[in-house]
Amino acid sequence: MSNHIDAVVDAARDGIEHDGFAVTFEDGTYRLDTPEMTFENLSEDELYDLFTQWADEAGHDWHFWSDVVGDVSQHRRAFLQWVEGFDERPLNERYEALRNGVSTEWGQLRITVELDDDTRVYDVRHVDDADVDTDELDPYHDPLAARQLSTYDENGRYRPLKSGNNLAGGWVFPDIDAHTLVETVETFYPASVPNWYREREGTLDVEHWEDTIGRQTGMYSVIETWNRGDGHEHVDWVAEACCDDSQCVKRREWQCDDETDLDVDGGDGVFPCREPCSLVIAASRKWTRLEGEETQTYEFELTPSEKAQVEEIIEAVADGRIDDIREADVYEGANRYRTRFLRAKLFDEDGNLCGVPTDDE
Repeated sequence: MSNHIDAVVDAARDGIEHDGFAVTFEDGTYRLDTPEMTFENLSEDELYDLFTQWADEAGHDWHFWSDVVGDVSQHRRAFLQWVEGFDERPLNERYEALRNGVSTEWGQLRITVELDDDTRVYDVRHVDDADVDTDELDPYHDPLAARQLSTYDENGRYRPLKSGNNLAGGWVFPDIDAHTLVETVETFYPASVPNWYREREGTLDVEHWEDTIGRQTGMYSVIETWNRGDGHEHVDWVAEACCDDSQCVKRREWQCDDETDLDVDGGDGVFPCREPCSLVIAASRKWTRLEGEETQTYEFELTPSEKAQVEEIIEAVADGRIDDIREADVYEGANRYRTRFLRAKLFDEDGNLCGVPTDDE
C-alpha cells in the first residue's frame, strides 16, 4: 500500500475530516463520507481498498496537509494552499491541474507546483524567466541564497527596497519542498506572507501617513513640518513617486489617515503594504526640505521642440527608461546624443540653463 493510505488508515481511528471527505471509527467499524456518497460498516481492509481504488487523491491530499506540511503557522499553510488554488477547484480538478503544473505570481516571483510521483515539488524563478529552460538558469536550493539574489539589480546596483520592481533574474530554485518554498518567498519579500494572510483574515494593522510621520524622531521629525493645513496633495506626490506598480510590487493600503484616502491608486500587487516604508520616509525628509524653499521666477527661451525634449527627458528618467533608449535613436527626446546637444547649446560654462544662474539662497 502507498504510504499516504497507510497514514490515513492509521489516523482513521481518531477521525479524519478533510476537503469534503471524512472517516470515522465507531463500534469496531469505519465510516467513509464523501461529497458523492457514504460507505458504512467498513473493515480496515475494506477502507484500504476504497482509498486504493477511487479515493487515492483524497488520501494523498490529507496526508500532504496533515503529515508533510504538518503543524505550521496558519499563514504559511494558507499561502501553500493559495499557490495551488486549494479553495478554487474541487479535489479532482485540483489534482488534474497539479499533474500539469500550477503557476502563479508573487511580486516578481513565478511559483509553480506540480505532482512528482507521490509528492508535490515547487519551482521558484523570476517572472521574466517563466519560459526559460531550467538548465539555462543558475540553480539554488538554500532559501538564504535569495538574500544575495535580491540585493542587487541586473546592473549590479544596490536595491534599497526589497519589494522594488527591479529584481534581477537568471536563477531558479528547482524541485524544492513546501517548507523551502515558503522560506525562499519570505526571504525575497520579508513579511509579505503574514501580511497577506492578516489582510485576508481582516486583521491587518495598517499605519497611515499621519501615524507614521507622527512617530518619527531625530532628523526625520522634520517631515511633520510638511503638513501645513493645505490638504494631502504632498502625500499624493510621495505615493505617486514611490508606490506606483512600476516602482514597488506591494499594493499600498496606507492612506493619509483613517478618514482621508489619497487620490493616487494603491496598485494591484498581490500582497499589501501596511505603512510608509523606510525609503518613503527617507525620500520625504529630502522633499520636505526642498518644498520649504520659496519659489522664484526664471525666464528661459526654448523652442517648442526643446521644451518637449526637456519633458521627455524627465519622463524617461522617472520611468527608468534611459537604459532602453538606443544611442542611434535620435528621434527619442532622452537620447544621449540629443541630450548632449541640448546641453552644448543651452548650458553656459558654469552649467546654468540658458545662462540663467540659480539663486542658491
